[in-house]
Amino acid sequence: MSYFQTAAKKLGKFGSRQDTNIIAIETSCDETACAVIRNGREVLSNVISSQVEIHKKYGGVVPEIASRKHIELIDYVVDEAVSKAGVSLENIDAVAVTNGPGLVGALLVGVSHAKAMAFALEVPLVGVHHIEGHICANYVQYKEMRPPFVCLVASGGHSHLVYVKDYGRYQILGRTRDDAAGEAFDKVARALGLGYPGGPLLEKEAQKGNPNAVDFPRTYLEAGSLDFSFSGLKTAVLNHLNVCRQKGQPVNSADIAASFQNAVVQVLVDKTLMAVRKCKADIVALAGGVASNDVLRRELDSRCAGQGIEVRYPSKLLCTDNAAMIGTAGYYRLCRGISSPMTLNAVASMEIDSY
Repeated sequence: MSYFQTAAKKLGKFGSRQDTNIIAIETSCDETACAVIRNGREVLSNVISSQVEIHKKYGGVVPEIASRKHIELIDYVVDEAVSKAGVSLENIDAVAVTNGPGLVGALLVGVSHAKAMAFALEVPLVGVHHIEGHICANYVQYKEMRPPFVCLVASGGHSHLVYVKDYGRYQILGRTRDDAAGEAFDKVARALGLGYPGGPLLEKEAQKGNPNAVDFPRTYLEAGSLDFSFSGLKTAVLNHLNVCRQKGQPVNSADIAASFQNAVVQVLVDKTLMAVRKCKADIVALAGGVASNDVLRRELDSRCAGQGIEVRYPSKLLCTDNAAMIGTAGYYRLCRGISSPMTLNAVASMEIDSY
């Protein structure tokens, strides 16, 4: 029996067994990650190797360096994930992998490895959208969580508001038109000389500042729009710094960081609550790297308190790029009988699809 016949036969039985184990791979940017997930939500292992220290001296991710490092690490990370899970490869039922969006060279490392594993193990292969993975991180954190809900996905490359109608059914309510929230954090942190990665460093600096010290603009776009735009806010910060330096005025980086963060959080929360009202949802979830920001979490909790709206957000580990979320997303695709062909390719930019 050929690989294709064997994989198709296993796909037809997927989810009907008492236990199904998925090995998942994530290499969309600068984390080499692998996880083993049982029955969609039980994390048997979740190994992440970060390249932050490597890219720090460049002030951001260098795609070619990231790709080469993934090649060096992928075998070791996968071996460690399998070992920690305590599951033999013979008991792996499918392989899930992020195939986009992301850095195409980095994605190719994970996709190539996943295809080889699926072929060797004669199990189904399934490509997963990176944003769908971030949304599904909430299922890993909250075992009882079910759709529908509104999810704010905020990371270095993405700012999306998504209405999750059901497993695999997504309606994009809004998205970034220029700089994503995390991207704006990184650029402002660089301008303030805080270093890389900008998000956590700027949040730490902001703890020492006054969030109302500088009245930075909030961009809401046209009436009723759920899209985001943070490029103007970023430019306002840069202009403020230039004016201070030209006039010889002291630059209070803590006040600027706190005021900038306050502006970003206010727009994110305002638009998220607009989406909740539009969809008549009673659950709102956070996802992505910016979802680990404590000020964002507190503000959303505060605004939802007393309104009958539950707020969910993954642990900070699950907010970062990780493979557990990819395994969970892959599980729900496979349960619908959806798998990917061996021609699966890495796609740098792709829309999240419903199935």
